[in-house]
Amino acid sequence: MKPFDLHAAIPGLMHSGDLVSRGLNIDEESVQLVYLSSLCDKQYLQSSIMQAFGDSSDRADFKNRLSLIPGYEQVQSGDAAVQKLLRGYALVLFPDAICAIESAKASTSKPLDATMESILQGPQYAFSEDIATNVQIIRTRYPSKELRVEYSVIGTVSQTSLAILYDASKVDPDVLLELDERLSKIDAEVVQASNQVQMLLTDRYHLLPTGLVTDRPDRTVLNLSQGKVILLLNGTPFSINLPAVFFDFLDSMEDVYQYPWLMRPLQALRYIGACITMTLPALYVAFVSYNPEFFRAQLAIEIAGSRAAVPYASYYEVFLMLFLTEALTEASIRLPKHIGSTATTVGGLILGEAAQQAGLVSSIMIIIASSVAISNFVIPINTMSYAVRVAKFPLIILAMYFGLVGIVTGIFCFVLYAASLRSFGKPYLKLFSGEAKRSR
Repeated sequence: MKPFDLHAAIPGLMHSGDLVSRGLNIDEESVQLVYLSSLCDKQYLQSSIMQAFGDSSDRADFKNRLSLIPGYEQVQSGDAAVQKLLRGYALVLFPDAICAIESAKASTSKPLDATMESILQGPQYAFSEDIATNVQIIRTRYPSKELRVEYSVIGTVSQTSLAILYDASKVDPDVLLELDERLSKIDAEVVQASNQVQMLLTDRYHLLPTGLVTDRPDRTVLNLSQGKVILLLNGTPFSINLPAVFFDFLDSMEDVYQYPWLMRPLQALRYIGACITMTLPALYVAFVSYNPEFFRAQLAIEIAGSRAAVPYASYYEVFLMLFLTEALTEASIRLPKHIGSTATTVGGLILGEAAQQAGLVSSIMIIIASSVAISNFVIPINTMSYAVRVAKFPLIILAMYFGLVGIVTGIFCFVLYAASLRSFGKPYLKLFSGEAKRSR
């Protein structure tokens, strides 16, 4: 191979605007330096490769000096050389060899503030979007000789770096085997987010999440100590914790940092909130339209009086208010954060007051819609919060046709479905043991 034959050495990158090719002549012999300016540190290239070039007497001496530079590798031409370029390596092309020198720019990514799982006391920093920084954070917080870090790539086009971390003395080998098998079956061109990886590793049609995605390093380290496997994806400040059971999603890191007698009632509050979010609208439909005998006479009369001006059945009222509530929740997420909370709060107050005065909904329905929205927000993990938000609609439909019997049947089917799930071989409703157990 000729040193200047770039088409043969690095196929597919010749028309890239950030590709730099520079000829280096030594004692009337030529070699070629090739790198991507967007990925490589030019100052490091000057102090390493160019310094070695300036001190060399001939081509063989230059090659020997290159082999002493940290990050030196020798690669074959073709796809291997292209992959090295795309990873921030600089290539020195000799007639008989290609030398790759790691020259990637230092990451400027810093840990972000934890915003997805806020707590009052405890660490306040989250992960960054750089995989090396995230691995360093975990190494610092979990300085165990048993911690293993394995690297892979995911995405046939994006070639996104993926780090797999686990404690070799605590991890379940069956979980690792199943994870390797599922990773090998992923067929996606571009992978850019941890939730996307979690969806690709599990059944995307499951209602309940079976992988926990978090931006908190302290939760990640705690899960490492419990024998879980952690996945870190380059370009996203979240970790994936596997396996994950139902009770992991309703635990907050605040539970670890406070006295148990303080946190047990708050844990119970989260479970009660999840039940209220999922069942309260359906119970309203069932009690108002089918089973009013469950109310005391005075309460039944009060509810009937509040609905006197509403011209349609209770389930229309429920669907209208839930639609407005879900729309306000989505609006608060999509709007700029400086105006999102204000706009949705004002919008909710105006819509609720106007709908009640117009006779479109009853006052008790506004209370129920507010209770459902507030109860949903006590769930710490967003993926479970979304799942519970969706789960309430099938129960409302069952309540429309079958009343309280339909709700009881729906809850029974939901529990059966949750009990049938497995997260990398672990029962989903595994109760406060193994992976779901908090360290004391």
